[in-house]
Amino acid sequence: MNPDSPFLYPSDADAAHDCHCFHVVLVEPEIPPNTGSIARLCGATGTVLHLVHPLGFKTDDRHLKRAGLDYWPQVRIVHWPDLAAFLAAQPAERLHLLTTKTRRPYTTARFQPGDMLVFGRETKGLPEETLALYSGRCLTIPMSNPRIRSLNLAMSAGIVLYEAIRQQGA
Repeated sequence: MNPDSPFLYPSDADAAHDCHCFHVVLVEPEIPPNTGSIARLCGATGTVLHLVHPLGFKTDDRHLKRAGLDYWPQVRIVHWPDLAAFLAAQPAERLHLLTTKTRRPYTTARFQPGDMLVFGRETKGLPEETLALYSGRCLTIPMSNPRIRSLNLAMSAGIVLYEAIRQQGA
């Protein structure tokens, strides 16, 4: 790992796990400004950002960089080649998968530092087989208007991350 770079790779991920912080995981994100906003959120909260490839954009995308502005050096980012590699490296009890396909509200979870808040693609969410495999680890953000399918990815990450932080008394 280059000490001057915030970018980590799975071989360096142990360093990211050593911190007593939360982790936001974006599985195959598609929209650069969402990822940039989430990176900024992670930098502000000391949260590690995990990007599971393939990404729907290049990491040098100007919209991605603009959304993160000058905060990129403050963000610890771990890149994973694919979802299988990410899941194989994680203890299941640390995963919280966010989806619209469950009724369990995120407010019922008891978050602990080191937990991973896992979000799927903006257009499709997490794969059905992953949700089935981790069905007991799925959470949702309740919405009262059934005509709204879901919230923006960056907004969802902020809502759940700040609940996790709030539970720690911060």
